[in-house]
Amino acid sequence: MQTETERQTCNYLIGGSDYKLIYRHYATLYFVFCVDSSESELGILDLIQVFVETLDKCFENVCELDLIFHMDKVHYILQEVVMGGMVLETNMNDIVAQVELQNRMEKSEGGLSAAPARAVSAVKNMNLPEMPRNINIGDINIKVPSLSPF
Repeated sequence: MQTETERQTCNYLIGGSDYKLIYRHYATLYFVFCVDSSESELGILDLIQVFVETLDKCFENVCELDLIFHMDKVHYILQEVVMGGMVLETNMNDIVAQVELQNRMEKSEGGLSAAPARAVSAVKNMNLPEMPRNINIGDINIKVPSLSPF
């Protein structure tokens, strides 16, 4: 038997003959899934529960700011659970392991923010004896403009 609080935090709304909105309320967060009418309400509520518990493990007490400032990570977690409308994984430990693997890979690559600096340093470290003035490829002649050194 559900208590009054559980009835308020765990609901589904019929949105028409083709779809329904199923939502669950956790503290200050609402998670809403729009599914077609053939989906089980209890199955989707369980899916929301797995998603929220996974977010909670990955962010250590997930809050609104985690969802706003780490939207890419939230999307990655959701893609580990659902892709193309199909539920792929509901084992929270497997999902968290994939997220941690992705985090390690991003850290080893230095992240996207380090990419421009790595590109500039790679160009600086090129061992060109001198800048080419003219490039000749068969019948094509290209004049290279004078460039200032880095």
